[in-house]
Amino acid sequence: MKKYLILLLTVMFTVSMLFIGISCKEEILSVKEEVRLTNTAGVNLSPVWSPDGKIIAFTSYRDGNNEIYIMNADGSGQTRLTNNHANDLYPSWSPDGKMIAYTSDRDGNNEIYVMNADGSGQTRLTNNATNDSFPSWSPDGKIIVFSSNRDGNFEIYVVFAEGEVRLTNSPANDFSPSWSSDGKMIAYTSDRDGNNEIYVMNADGSGQTNLTNNTVDDSFPSWSPDDKIIAFNSHRDSNFEIYAINTENHE
Repeated sequence: MKKYLILLLTVMFTVSMLFIGISCKEEILSVKEEVRLTNTAGVNLSPVWSPDGKIIAFTSYRDGNNEIYIMNADGSGQTRLTNNHANDLYPSWSPDGKMIAYTSDRDGNNEIYVMNADGSGQTRLTNNATNDSFPSWSPDGKIIVFSSNRDGNFEIYVVFAEGEVRLTNSPANDFSPSWSSDGKMIAYTSDRDGNNEIYVMNADGSGQTNLTNNTVDDSFPSWSPDDKIIAFNSHRDSNFEIYAINTENHE
C-alpha cells in the first residue's frame, strides 16, 4: 500500500510540474510575442512610455504631416494631441507624467515646445532662427536638454527657467542627448572623431568622455534604469542593430 501511495504522489507531482511548466512557457511566450500597436497608412515612430507605463506618446504621419499622438499601452485610445500643418515630433515625457516636450517647426524652423499631457497649453520653449530638436527631461523635471545647430553645427544645450546654456562646444555635431536616471550624467551622440560615437558627460557639461570607438556609426543612446548600461544603435555589422555597453567600465 505504501508503495502505491508513493507512486501516486510521484505521478501527481509530475503532472503538477508539467502543468506549471506549460503555464510558465505560455507566460514567457506571451511576454516575448511581438504585438503591433498601430496600423495606419502613415508612418508611426519615436514611441516613448509615460512614467507610469500606462500611456505611449509617439509621432504619426497618418494625417499628412507629423503630429504627436498618445495611446494606451495596449494600442487602444489613440488620440492626437497636436493639430497643425507643420511637423510635431520627438515627444518626451516629464518625470511626473504631466507634460510632454517635443520638436515643432510650426514657426518656420525646429524649436522645442512643451504641452500638458492632454495636449493643452502648447508653448514654445526655445526661439532661434536655427534648429532645436530632440528634447529630453532631467529626472527632477526642472531642465530640458536638447540639440541645436545655432552655432553652425549641432551642440547639446539645456534650457532652464532663467535661460539656455550650451554644454558642448566642438566643431562637430553633438545630438540625441539622454539623461541618466539619477540626473548626474548625459549620454549623447557626437561625430567629433569622424563618425558618430556615444559620449557621456556630467550634467554641467564637464568630463566629456568617448564611450564607444568604432569606424562606423553608433548613435541614439538610452540609459538603463540603474544607470549601469547604455543601449544604442550601431551600424558595425553593415546594418543598424541594437547594442548595449556597461558604463561602469568607463568611469
